[in-house]
Amino acid sequence: MSKVALLWFVYAMTDSALKMSLIGVLQTIPPLVFGPFAGVLIDRLDKRRAMIVIDLVRTGLLASIPILYGFGLLALPWLYVLVFVIAMFSMAFGPALNATLPLIVKKEQLTGVNALMQSAMTIGQLLGPAVSGMLIAAIGAQNALFVNAAAFFLSALCKIPLRLPHVRAHRSSDNVWTQAVKDLQDGIRFVFVKQRLLFLLMIVASIFTLGSTAFVYLLPVIGDRLLHVGSVALGWLWSSLSLGILATTVWLIWKPQQRVCMRIWMIAIAAAIAAVAVPGLLMSDSMLWAAGLIMAIGTTSGLITPLVSASLQERTPKELMARVFGLFNTGTMVFSMIGMTLFGWVADRFGPGVSLTAIGVVNGATALVSMGLLPWCYRLAKETSSRPEQSLRRAS
Repeated sequence: MSKVALLWFVYAMTDSALKMSLIGVLQTIPPLVFGPFAGVLIDRLDKRRAMIVIDLVRTGLLASIPILYGFGLLALPWLYVLVFVIAMFSMAFGPALNATLPLIVKKEQLTGVNALMQSAMTIGQLLGPAVSGMLIAAIGAQNALFVNAAAFFLSALCKIPLRLPHVRAHRSSDNVWTQAVKDLQDGIRFVFVKQRLLFLLMIVASIFTLGSTAFVYLLPVIGDRLLHVGSVALGWLWSSLSLGILATTVWLIWKPQQRVCMRIWMIAIAAAIAAVAVPGLLMSDSMLWAAGLIMAIGTTSGLITPLVSASLQERTPKELMARVFGLFNTGTMVFSMIGMTLFGWVADRFGPGVSLTAIGVVNGATALVSMGLLPWCYRLAKETSSRPEQSLRRAS
């Protein structure tokens, strides 16, 4: 909600589209540039306290914007500074949350919990702008920011009852910067060298994100230029996408957690379905058929991230968890921005039909890469299962 309220507040304050768009730039720079270092910091801190502090800081900073404005003390440069600082704290929340899940649920529950968390975030992303818009219309952008600040405060209160084991990362240097660089190197080495299967899973998720995020943002264009529907029908198409994600969440919670290689199979099948469903919208001749295809696309979108996240959480040591997810979140965000920009440009330059076809090709590439991982995954699983037997033989 805060993003819409901030954008509208700045637009009402400046009457400038350029000055308003700078808010989005300032919110994007911290996770892209500093995301991996946020993981380094979170691995050093108590996760529960870190999330509470992040929420309380966001509460105070967000509430200070309308307060300073009301007293006539808020110049535009200072507003940009506040937005940038809020984004700096917000970028650390994702790695902290992802690192917390393995501390509070059993390993066999990770896929379902990640799916549930993704659905909650998706619902928030879909409903948040609408709720924020209604608040702006009812009480104004200035007061809507107070409501957003109160939401962060409520989030902090909800975390107080949590009791988490504190995982301490190993420290080898008294110099803070030297230790930070070494910690980041350890995280990179773990992903790129020690656990290359995890690195390739990150690549799979990032490639899929390249197309899936672009599809979500192109949906209004698809509805207008290809399906020729109005705003009401477009709302139903959004609902179909959300319903598909929700259906996947229910299925993942109900279904017993699968082994990693079976998850890769599931990712390959989901990407293949998306590769057919996305360009299939070009042949859609009815609203019902289009809604069914978009629901199928939502189903595949809701499957891949929880499966990859659960795999990362299972195989990553708890003292490295935030660093690994800092790298993962930064990578997927980079691919998301590339996808939104690239496929948006293709839609404007060559038409939305070409853009949908290209997204289908990207989904097909995700399926092929996933299939290529399977022999390696089965070989690693075989080597892992043979180690206990070798140890027993040596002991005897």
